[in-house]
Amino acid sequence: MTPDAVAQYLQHNPKFFEDYADMLSGIFVPHPHGGRAVSLPERQMLTLREKVRALEHSLADLIEVGQDNDAISGKMHRLTLALLRLPKESPERMIETLTYHLREDFSIPHTAFRLWGVKSDYLGLDESLNISDELRNLAAGATSPLKLPYCGPIRGYTSEGVEIGKEVAVWFGEAGSHIKSLGLMWIYGGANSGGLLALASEDEKRFYPGMGTMYLERLADLVAAALAHVFPEK
Repeated sequence: MTPDAVAQYLQHNPKFFEDYADMLSGIFVPHPHGGRAVSLPERQMLTLREKVRALEHSLADLIEVGQDNDAISGKMHRLTLALLRLPKESPERMIETLTYHLREDFSIPHTAFRLWGVKSDYLGLDESLNISDELRNLAAGATSPLKLPYCGPIRGYTSEGVEIGKEVAVWFGEAGSHIKSLGLMWIYGGANSGGLLALASEDEKRFYPGMGTMYLERLADLVAAALAHVFPEK
């Protein structure tokens, strides 16, 4: 008989070990970590302990992720309340408040905005200046890759021939040359209006490809709602 045939027989005949219970204590197999041989029941116990240990590690990881998510949710809640307390006629204060919370509560050292298509009353906002037509047109495109948050290196970040990373780095002034990772998200303002919110860090691992973007998407939605009045009616 082949080993596979033996294994299949035992799987389909569980009463075998009931009929030959004494055989279990007489079967010895190699210890999984080398050294002495152990009985089959002892080997089963070792296997179960290893499975329990693996489950404990998985549970610890899940608890840590849950605690991190709770912490982020708390920060998002505080930011939302802070923005709700501000008069909607003061987008400057909203931007200042958002920047403050991102820096102090979320530990994001660099934040930059660019808005376009705003109402005439808000054309004087610093955030409505100095954005290239190429980047604005790319972001406003129906199938633009910027509709989803980007996380990754700022250097070399290009799309459809537009050097996005190079332009965004300028938004951060003197700090731009030191930035290594970028989180960039679309702010919806309407058919011909919108914006980009850039979060940046000198830590190349702060924003990395493949990281979860759920909270970045929620942050973008929150900012779009807070600044909705600066855009023409949709």
